Amino acid sequence: MNTYLLVKTLHILSSVLMVGTGFGSAFYLFFTNRHGNPASIATVARLVVRADWWFTTPAVIFQPLSGLWLAYTAGWAWDTPWVLAALLLYALAGLCWLPVVWLQIDMARLAKAAAESRQALPARYHRHARRWEKLGYPAFLAMLAVYFLMVFKPALP
Repeated sequence: MNTYLLVKTLHILSSVLMVGTGFGSAFYLFFTNRHGNPASIATVARLVVRADWWFTTPAVIFQPLSGLWLAYTAGWAWDTPWVLAALLLYALAGLCWLPVVWLQIDMARLAKAAAESRQALPARYHRHARRWEKLGYPAFLAMLAVYFLMVFKPALP
């Protein structure tokens, strides 16, 4: 078995899992937030947090490790412009994702409390939801750019 191809396959699958879980979770929480039902939001937010821990977090850890190993094994220097750009964009996505994790945990807690007390969602929930959404856009766009760089490996200045 070719180790390089095995790691490359796992790298691709984990990137799809990471971005797919993030996008899918964001889709469901975004639209559930628009619905406004605290019980529904509590359920979806709890599952979004769970998906982040079970799927996104391991992929987030595996991605740079496998990506750097693949680049090194393929002979790409880590300061090659497209590799460096991909790493910087990945770091940007990570800087957006870290506060999102905390926001999601608190949003799930706030929604659960509102659902259990049969109260409306507090203003803090709505502030978190706006921040969560605003952080999601640059993270997602950064990851799309990383995909582009990994696939096309363009000659950058």
